[in-house]
Amino acid sequence: MKTARMLGISTIVFCLVMAGLVVFAADRTIMEDWASIKTPPPPPLSSVVKVDPEKTALLMLDFNKQTCSMERRPRCIATLPDVKKLLDAARSNGLAVVHSIAPGAAPEDIAAIVAPREGEPVVQSGPDKFLGTDLEKILKEKGIKAVIVVGTAAHGAVLYTASGAALRSIDVIVPVDGMSAEDIFAEQYVSWHMKNAPRVGARTVLTKIETITFGK
Repeated sequence: MKTARMLGISTIVFCLVMAGLVVFAADRTIMEDWASIKTPPPPPLSSVVKVDPEKTALLMLDFNKQTCSMERRPRCIATLPDVKKLLDAARSNGLAVVHSIAPGAAPEDIAAIVAPREGEPVVQSGPDKFLGTDLEKILKEKGIKAVIVVGTAAHGAVLYTASGAALRSIDVIVPVDGMSAEDIFAEQYVSWHMKNAPRVGARTVLTKIETITFGK
């Protein structure tokens, strides 16, 4: 009887403690811990990335003047020479190339250095270029199994379109020097997110433009 009474008291005490913890947790938010959060180390970049031209597409996202300009996003302008090299290499190796533009833009607003060629589709949408467009259909019809994603904003079109591709069981290659944002933190966050998000990280390779080669 004494043992049972003690167990009963212990159970009550435990419940009260847990109730206190629940109240304590409910009173706290992440804001109280922000100052103590340490930035995680940058995800590693793959030094060699070889892609199959027949099964890979290059997605050129929102290089239109409304989103890629010295006034709004100078870091985007800085990426254009290297992105142009990637685009030229993709075209010469026969990759499918798909461009996108932001709402309110037109295909002719895309920077001349990376402007679409005849036959290269242009889709128009918000951050997720699969939403309300034929992008998924275009990729399926071409038998695409992997996409290389470059563009702006890193935390907009790149993040959501690359994630959307991964969630559709398409492998994703993100050259970190081919995406841009208003500040470098957003680019860093997107790199971390793409390698750590559930079902996305497992399909994502982070690299640099110069490491991408073409061939089966």
